[in-house]
Amino acid sequence: MNIALPAIQNELHVTLTNLSWALNIYTILFASLTIPLSKLAEKLGMSFLYIIGLIMFLIGSSISGISPNLAILILGRGIQSLGAALLFPLSMTIGINIVTIKTRKKVIAALGITQGLAAALGPSIGGILTQFMGWHSIFSVNIPFTILSLIICLSTLNFHEPKSNEGNDYLGSFLGIILLSSLTLILTQGRSWGWKSPAINLLFFIFILTFILFLVTEHYAKAPMIPLILFKNREFTGSAISIILSNLFLVAVTVILPTYFTHIQHRTELEAALLITPITGMIFIMSPLSAILLDKLGSRAIILSGFLLMSISYYLFTHIDMDNITLVIFTCIILGTGYGIIAGPITVLAASNFEGYLLTASQSVAGVLRQVGVSLAVAIFLTGLYGNLSTAKHNSINYINQQVNSLNVPKHQKNKIRDNSIKSLNNNLNSQTPSKHFSRKLIKETIDKEYAKQITSLPSEPSKIQEREIYLRTETNVKLVFHKLNNSINTTIKKIKDYANRQYSNAFINLYRVSLPFLIFSCLSCLLFPKRKR
Repeated sequence: MNIALPAIQNELHVTLTNLSWALNIYTILFASLTIPLSKLAEKLGMSFLYIIGLIMFLIGSSISGISPNLAILILGRGIQSLGAALLFPLSMTIGINIVTIKTRKKVIAALGITQGLAAALGPSIGGILTQFMGWHSIFSVNIPFTILSLIICLSTLNFHEPKSNEGNDYLGSFLGIILLSSLTLILTQGRSWGWKSPAINLLFFIFILTFILFLVTEHYAKAPMIPLILFKNREFTGSAISIILSNLFLVAVTVILPTYFTHIQHRTELEAALLITPITGMIFIMSPLSAILLDKLGSRAIILSGFLLMSISYYLFTHIDMDNITLVIFTCIILGTGYGIIAGPITVLAASNFEGYLLTASQSVAGVLRQVGVSLAVAIFLTGLYGNLSTAKHNSINYINQQVNSLNVPKHQKNKIRDNSIKSLNNNLNSQTPSKHFSRKLIKETIDKEYAKQITSLPSEPSKIQEREIYLRTETNVKLVFHKLNNSINTTIKKIKDYANRQYSNAFINLYRVSLPFLIFSCLSCLLFPKRKR
């Protein structure tokens, strides 16, 4: 949906801040309700709740697809997120439960590929649909696929599977919802509300308090919402950290880079989508391969190589010529390869050898952690981007004033050049500007005025031939002066555009430059996994 935001904003005539709630409502509800709803599914039947999830996702997509205003769009997105909160973890649990522990890796790898692709395919599909079919289509495209899924699931799922008789962890559920809601609100609204605002400070206090209470509650609960025993398993703990980090650094590219292509390089949504498609392709190829190689190479080597490749891609993003499509595609291939190498194994490792309620809980937690990684990416990188863009604009305006003031042209001409240059910062830096800045009328008036001065300064009345010679000489001199001024203005405008383009490009590139050390440090997460048994 991110890549379609400008189109939605223009058609619904709303501010980007208000429109962001169509994203936030999905993130908040998904993150806070995934675990409680998964727990409910254990009691009422996973297959039954999976069908409910499909129906809710269908209804939410339909409402979003026909929404005439922002309120209806937010309503549709809210219902859609409730369906997704059921579908995401239950799809993994149902799929894993149909096979034995010994044969589950291939099933987990296959299911993991679809979830890894979802994160990478979103911007690509969103860009293509928005450009050719309008923004409503990014929601309505879900309808036929969801109906097909309903038909398949109604005919194949086991609706008589055993149900859990464990007690209810009402306090844990309540605290979990408050905990995750406050965290996602901090991440999604920190930039717009202000990271030091009273509202964010209050949410941060609530998050810390409920986190402590949640840990205490879950430790003593007979049927905890999140069994803390999960984190005693090194494979699950390592997977939990790797899920957050890998999704954070993936989404930082798949969300930010299309914005760079469309707003700075002024490519179409389709071009932006196609340029990051190699990421998707490599995830599709590498996820199953790395899952298969997990036993042969061990989890440490696999996870380390994945993060190293992602680090290399970030390094390249800060050093390559971003106008060189070949280099951009090559770098995206490296990023997709790195994430794909991580995505396949961590899906397998997160399930470990769990069964029953521990398996369900592991998949619910993994789903929430993926969303936390995505939310962190959006919060950190969009905040950094807006800060960098603000600095780039400030530097560009200072440079515009400096260059315009150095021009030897009338004040009104300076003001016009200054206003147009600043205006281009908010629109299209690469837009064509007039190469001729002085009208024929002004040039003619200046020639006549200068000619009159020349005539009146003569001691005697000139002949017709002399008048003609004076006029031609004056015309040549005035035109030469205007030509030099015109060239001076064009040179200044080009300098301004080049400088502003560099500043705005650096606003994006610096995000990856600053985050590179943290990505390299993420390679150490491989040490959380147990050593390979020889």
